[in-house]
Amino acid sequence: MQRFLEGNRTRLAGSDYAALYAWSVESPGEFWEAVWRFCGVSAATPYTASVRDVHKMPGARWFEGATLNFAANLLAPRRTGAAIVFANERDTRVELTWQELREHVASVAASLKSLGVGKGDRVAGFIANRPEAIVAMLATASLGAVWSSCSPDFGVDAVLDRFGQIEPKVLFATDGYFYNGKSIDSRPALRSISARLPTLSAVVVVPYRDDAPDMSGIPGALAYSQLLRQPSELTFTPVAFNDPLYILYSSGTTGVPKCIVHGAGGTLLQHRKEHVLHTDISTGDVVFYFTTTGWMMWHWLVSALASGATLVLYDGAPLHPDPGVLWRLAERERINVFGTSAKYLSALEKSGYRPREHHALPALRTILSTGSPLAPSSFDFVYTDVKQDLQLASIAGGTDLISCFALGNPLLPVHRGELQSRGLGMKVEIFTPDGRSVRGQKGELVCTAPFPSMPVGFWNDADGRKYRRAYFERFPNVWHHGDYAELTTNDGIIIYGRSDAVLNPGGVRIGTAEIYRIVEQFPEIAESIVVGQDWLDDVRVVLFVRLQADHALDAALEHRLRDEIRKRASPRHVPAKILTVADIPRTMNGKIVELAVRDAIHGRPIGNRDALANPEALDYFRDLPELAQ
Repeated sequence: MQRFLEGNRTRLAGSDYAALYAWSVESPGEFWEAVWRFCGVSAATPYTASVRDVHKMPGARWFEGATLNFAANLLAPRRTGAAIVFANERDTRVELTWQELREHVASVAASLKSLGVGKGDRVAGFIANRPEAIVAMLATASLGAVWSSCSPDFGVDAVLDRFGQIEPKVLFATDGYFYNGKSIDSRPALRSISARLPTLSAVVVVPYRDDAPDMSGIPGALAYSQLLRQPSELTFTPVAFNDPLYILYSSGTTGVPKCIVHGAGGTLLQHRKEHVLHTDISTGDVVFYFTTTGWMMWHWLVSALASGATLVLYDGAPLHPDPGVLWRLAERERINVFGTSAKYLSALEKSGYRPREHHALPALRTILSTGSPLAPSSFDFVYTDVKQDLQLASIAGGTDLISCFALGNPLLPVHRGELQSRGLGMKVEIFTPDGRSVRGQKGELVCTAPFPSMPVGFWNDADGRKYRRAYFERFPNVWHHGDYAELTTNDGIIIYGRSDAVLNPGGVRIGTAEIYRIVEQFPEIAESIVVGQDWLDDVRVVLFVRLQADHALDAALEHRLRDEIRKRASPRHVPAKILTVADIPRTMNGKIVELAVRDAIHGRPIGNRDALANPEALDYFRDLPELAQ
């Protein structure tokens, strides 16, 4: 970041990050050209202009004339050593060198081509977070085709809700996966899925649970090893900057998931900026993110290959067989950048496990956290009980932009409870309901200028109506992201939760994260969810808690909860009702679903239960007698 700043100093009004950020949003054409050059983006043909119609959102056109290949930028030649290291909760370890990665991608690409896959065709993955998933994605991208993936814990209907819309030509799938000490067989689901996707010409089965899995009943089944038997030279099909690369999906909790199409050039350029500048990843670094193939952070992690980094993949439960499993991995592989979720850090703290007491982590310099707002107490835990000398970077963005609006910054201090900075080139502001930009107060997180990784569009949305409705209906020509947030005096960001889940008792807007960060510090509470209930022409706050084993919600605990919330937040934040539940519903990516719970307690239908990892948990929230009084 400092070298990039120095290289562009003559264009800046000052010599610090604030001046660099101002230039990046005021002169986007110059800025993104500078990123292209500094990060070494490789193109088959040059662009004629960095951006046209920059004041249109949507409608800006980036790097017209350029053709490139995403996979070519991730598989630069002449790299040695490990490209990918895979581990799981059963102590399996698999290493793929850069040479092996290139050879495998070449063979799989040649096999896909022989199956009729070409530019624009869709290839899907119902696949665990293994090296084969990355090989399949890179092979797909090398042909100019489009990749889309779900993790194998998705239910049959949830997979079909996604892949059924995009009509894939080939499906990659593992025969199962391991989680929390269990071996789960994916083949029954795979048989049902493949039988109901009529566009498939082949289903490629990757052995995982068994060395030679039974593939009977799977139409067009091929063993992954068969694809590797076709040695070939690695070639790359150039595509336009905005040609599709990935299809990702909205959570689908309010209906059939939206298919969000991301372009090859925008994804590459944005990830290069975030990795090289904001995360300081360079050749030889070891980068890990705890993710599945169904979360956008998998795509974000894979792009670190373009920096020459070694990727560490993990498949399994993050606290099984004990809370030290990921830290033993970090110590053994000498991980430099450790990515995880706020939920994991909270659960790790509650477990009582202190990594610094058990592990030497001299290589670890950055911990990344996303998925939900990172509570201030988790900052304390990391610096006290993990490692003092590191950068804790809470980052936030989403599937919609396959990247971040706010993230870490190696040049700036870490402030407890805040995301360090807005991302370069991302004109992020906080709006009041009437569209005024504010600082130091809560409001809607928006982006008031276009950026290259905006979606190309939604699948099967020819006139763009669904796309515009999703982001640009609230404020004209402004991206409305749906987070309730604040721009601080440090020029950092605080996220208070999703704005559509904001509580409104007595007309006062309260972000749900303001309550979670207090409640989940209580050792008796495993996790919680808070919603607003319509009550007597107003809204009252209802807090549901899932308790740790051997604890009960008695009058003393209720009193302590209410008292702490009143003292640390305000009387308006204090729940009118506190109730226990056996489980809390969440999406496949682990995010709690406040809107679904809110609908459940009001007796309204739930849009799409199949989008949830544990839909049965919603049943706890219906017809509760305590909510009728």
